[in-house]
Amino acid sequence: MGAERYIGVAERRARLALRQRLAGQARAGTPEEVADALVALHGTDPATVYLAVGARLADPAKTVEETGRALYEDRSLVRMHGMRHTVFVFPTGLAAVVHASTGLAVAARERAALLKHMAAAGAPDAAWLKEVEESALAALARRGQATAAELAQDEPRLREQFVYGAGKSYEGLHTVSTRLLKVLGVEGKVVRGRPLGSWTSSQFRWAVAPEHPELDAAEAQAELLRRWLAACGPATEADLKWWTGWRVTDVRRALAACGARSVTLDEGTGYVVEDDVDVVSAPDEPWAALLPGLDPTAMGWQQRDWYLAPELRPQLFDGSGNVGPTVWWNGRVIGGWAQRADGEITWRILDGEGVGREARAAIEREAERLSGWVGTTRITPRFRTPLEKQLATG
Repeated sequence: MGAERYIGVAERRARLALRQRLAGQARAGTPEEVADALVALHGTDPATVYLAVGARLADPAKTVEETGRALYEDRSLVRMHGMRHTVFVFPTGLAAVVHASTGLAVAARERAALLKHMAAAGAPDAAWLKEVEESALAALARRGQATAAELAQDEPRLREQFVYGAGKSYEGLHTVSTRLLKVLGVEGKVVRGRPLGSWTSSQFRWAVAPEHPELDAAEAQAELLRRWLAACGPATEADLKWWTGWRVTDVRRALAACGARSVTLDEGTGYVVEDDVDVVSAPDEPWAALLPGLDPTAMGWQQRDWYLAPELRPQLFDGSGNVGPTVWWNGRVIGGWAQRADGEITWRILDGEGVGREARAAIEREAERLSGWVGTTRITPRFRTPLEKQLATG
């Protein structure tokens, strides 16, 4: 797959604007369209899902209602563990692909670790855990959705506790329900359900995962990579390895299996899906966007210099590499935003190159647009960054 066509920064930003549903002409009509376009929405912080959807809808007024419908009524979107052992929101039809391509390997390690920790603490064995698991799943099926505490009413053995890391600095008391439900989530048997509070709440119920076919792991990896390259290509091998969390051998095998085509990027060799080599022109109109922390566009690639200047990162990322709320202008990150205690959406430009009156007016319109549908809800990102903290406190 020798490199053929050069795709420069300007075209990569054009692809990002259109395929990530950020330019005005590319905005979506439903949360399902957003998820289909992006493949995966980061779900670790529940508010991120709604904010990421709202930023991409042509009419964001029903963001909360429609996203809740998709997640908890129609179940056309599902919140589950995926790449890098992280919680994402996927189109439900993609659940089998994610589970086979990524979840199975992680799940095997998670279950083995749980059994090892329980054995070290003198807790009951694998047979006992299997009984508890089957009982808990049956209870969950009867209830439809339930918290861990509610499930423990039906299966009291979920309340059993064991000491983890006895004698170590990280020693702690673990509850079977917490660890087991996490394992079942990675195994694709349960998913995150409706939150206990508002759409920003991090407390949630569990639900039985939608049924899906068991797929061949290699075929699922090829399909997931094909879907992601169609949304985010071109990307380097390093980007692909980082986003999937796979071994480099898995990435290379999937690239070959999905017929990916190599192109030349400023960083070196990149990849697109086989028929994606035609030139993509910039959107019809310049565009601005206010994206939330952990947004899939801001976090989409490991090598980010083509849309985010390195000198901006200390202000926009936390110490673990999680991006905070970002301000975009024509395909690049130029600053960040936050919500203050009184509800005001405030923003700051960190990179003013080429950012004139038109850009500032467009950013202000996006801030008003965001404020309009968020209403009285107050948003505090789960992973706070230096600039977000400064702006939030005024």
